[in-house]
Amino acid sequence: MLLRLAYLSVTNALALLRLLPMSDRDKDAEILVLRHQITVLERQLHGDRVRFTPADRAWLAALLRPLPRTVLRHLRLLVSPDTVLRWHRDLIARRHARRSRPHRVGRPRTVRSIRRLVLRLARENPTWGYRRIHGELLVLGVKVAASTVWEILKDAGVEPAPERTSSTWAAFLRSQAHAIIAADFFARRPP
Repeated sequence: MLLRLAYLSVTNALALLRLLPMSDRDKDAEILVLRHQITVLERQLHGDRVRFTPADRAWLAALLRPLPRTVLRHLRLLVSPDTVLRWHRDLIARRHARRSRPHRVGRPRTVRSIRRLVLRLARENPTWGYRRIHGELLVLGVKVAASTVWEILKDAGVEPAPERTSSTWAAFLRSQAHAIIAADFFARRPP
């Protein structure tokens, strides 16, 4: 489209240079000829619409935009003046949308320090899953989604939800032995 628009700009600039030495009488005659050609073209189309390329639309919108609506209504155009104004609005909206579009699409990357912290918590606490790590991060004041913790662990090759092995009674009693013994000594016996 840009190449076509550049071509139209150059050809119309050359046409403007051709019009400068012409007298008003010659210009009026050319306008009448062009209007007659438009009438013939409309008659041959039998009510079908003329198809404009985006470059043609942009060029017509740029040329006709400075003219007031009253002048546009009296011009003999293949499209209505409201259509030309809509083309101009669309052209401006596309330009604004292109400028305001973010340069990088998708979610922003997680900060490197958060990634290191998640991996450290997973390494130091191998039985913790991603939800527990997420909860600990929230306690530390780090706001990150649980799905982000999942992705960080998955990308590092760490299982996000490790298999929980059921512990035996012997392992449980061994880990709680000091508390059980303390409870036995300090328990009050009935008289």
